Amino acid sequence: MNMNKPTFVYVTYVAATPEQVWEGLTSPEFTRQYWKRAESDWQPGSPVTHWNEDDTVNLQGEVLESDPPHRLVFTFGAASDYGGLEEAPSRVTFTIDTLGGVTRLTVTHDEFPPKSKVYEQIQMGWPAILSNLKSLLETGQPLAFGRWE
Repeated sequence: MNMNKPTFVYVTYVAATPEQVWEGLTSPEFTRQYWKRAESDWQPGSPVTHWNEDDTVNLQGEVLESDPPHRLVFTFGAASDYGGLEEAPSRVTFTIDTLGGVTRLTVTHDEFPPKSKVYEQIQMGWPAILSNLKSLLETGQPLAFGRWE
């Protein structure tokens, strides 16, 4: 692996259908329950915006690929209020597979600029976000992390 361009991979298994996982990743009403309100029409070339509770932009990107409910790829650009980090966008890929009676969700976050500060933050962020998504899908309740502000 090239240490100048790191890759983050996280795999989790969810007791939900691929369609439920897809909705959990793409529905603004759902995403706001476990992370940030995500808005897009999820078509290639369309914008993706993640909003803070106070309606300021947290993350911005562009949909690169969309194959519901199997694969979603978009750029991940930190807004200026994202910890003051301004750097070139990276890329997030969600791959959704069935494995027996469960769904395997793999998140690959890559294409970071060298010495990325966003990479440092997402290493703790993605596991918490995805655990929260898993809990919400399986139990109807997010984890008690508090708000993501």
